[in-house]
Amino acid sequence: MIFDKSFRYEIPTAIEFGSGSIKTLPQHVRGFGGTKVLIVCDPGVLHAGVVAKLEEPLKAAGIPYEVFSEIEADPAIQSVDKGLHLGKENNCDVVVGVGGGSSLDTAKAIGLMLNNPGHIRDYVGLNLVPNPSVPVIAVPTTAGTGSEITIWSVLSDKQAKVKLSVGSVYNCPNLAIADPELTVSLPPHITAATGMDALTHAMESYVNKATQPISEGLSVQSMKMISENLRLAVVQGENLEARSNMLLASLIAAMAFNSTRLGLAHALAIPLGAHFKIPHGTVNAILLPEVMKFNVIGNPKKFAEIAAIFGVNTYNLTEREAAEKSVEAIRQLNHDVGITQTLSDFGVKEEHLDQIVEEAMLSGNVPVNPRKPTLEDLKNICRAVMKEEKKEFVTL
Repeated sequence: MIFDKSFRYEIPTAIEFGSGSIKTLPQHVRGFGGTKVLIVCDPGVLHAGVVAKLEEPLKAAGIPYEVFSEIEADPAIQSVDKGLHLGKENNCDVVVGVGGGSSLDTAKAIGLMLNNPGHIRDYVGLNLVPNPSVPVIAVPTTAGTGSEITIWSVLSDKQAKVKLSVGSVYNCPNLAIADPELTVSLPPHITAATGMDALTHAMESYVNKATQPISEGLSVQSMKMISENLRLAVVQGENLEARSNMLLASLIAAMAFNSTRLGLAHALAIPLGAHFKIPHGTVNAILLPEVMKFNVIGNPKKFAEIAAIFGVNTYNLTEREAAEKSVEAIRQLNHDVGITQTLSDFGVKEEHLDQIVEEAMLSGNVPVNPRKPTLEDLKNICRAVMKEEKKEFVTL
C-alpha cells in the first residue's frame, strides 16, 4: 500500500509498565523536583486499599502528600475546583492521579490549573491551554480509558447536563505508571465495560479517515490483545497475564486514538452518558456493533481485517461478506463478557433522540468517521440498540 498523506504523531508521556512498577513512584516524584504530592482518586479506589499502595513508598521515601478523593463517575468541573483548592492550600507541586478515567481526567485538569490562570471552563476545546501543567503522574487501575497518556480530560457540567472536553498536549501526563497488579481486584462487569471501551478506541481509530501508519499498527496490536485476553480477564480476574495484556492493550489503543480521534460510537456516547448516566464503557459496548454495521461500506477492507483478528474464518468469503462478519464477532464478544443491556434499560426513549443526535453531531469524532452520517442515521443507530435483539450466541 502506498501512503501519500501527511500526518503528525506525538506522545509526550513516558511509560513505566510492569507488575510492581508502582514502587518506583518516589524516584519519579523526586525526578520531577517534587516536594509535596497531591493524590487524586475516587472513594472506591481509596476504600479498596489501592491508594495505600502508593502511600507506602511515598512514606518510606519521606515524601509528604495530601489525598483528594471527592471524584465521582463523570467527574464534575466542581471536583477540579475543590482539588485545585486543596493543592494550592498545601503547596503541592506534583499531582498523582490513581483510578479509572474519571480520576485521571480530574487529576490532569487539576495539574493544568495549578499552572494556568482562570477556570478550567476557559480551556474547553482543543489546544487552548497557554502553559504546561505541573508534573502529573497517572496510575490507571482499569484497562480501558487510556487517560494515562491522552491529551483529553472529559468533565461534566452537572447543571447543564453536558460534558466538556479539554484537549491539549499540555494535558498529557508527564508519566504513566501502569502496574497490572493494581487491576486484579476490578469486578467482572467493570473489567468487561472498560475492555470494550479500549476496543472501541482501537477500532474507531483504525477505520476512521484520520488513520495513519503508526496509529494503524498500534490499533491492530491492541485489537489482537483484546481478542485474546478480554474474556479471560473477565472470568479469571486473578489471571495476572490476562490483566497485564489488557492494561497494555488499553494503553496502546490510547496511543493510537490520541493522534486520530475516534468515530460515531464515541460521538453518541458523550451525550448519552451525560443525560442518562450510562457508564462510558458500557454505552460504547452497546453502540459499537451497530456503528460498525453502519460504517462497513465506508471501509470494508479494514472491517474484513477486524473479522479475522476476532477469529472469523474468512476463507472463501468476499471482502464485503467478511466485513459484515466483524459485526457479529463483536456482538458475540459483548455477549460473552456479559454486556447485554440496551439503551432502553437506561431510560432512553424515542422522544430523547433529537437532542442526543444533535449534540452528537457537534463532536469532532463525526468528521473523521469513515461514513458521513445524517441526523436520521444517528437516530437509527440509537433505535437499533434501544431494544433487545434476539440472536443466537455461543456460550463459552
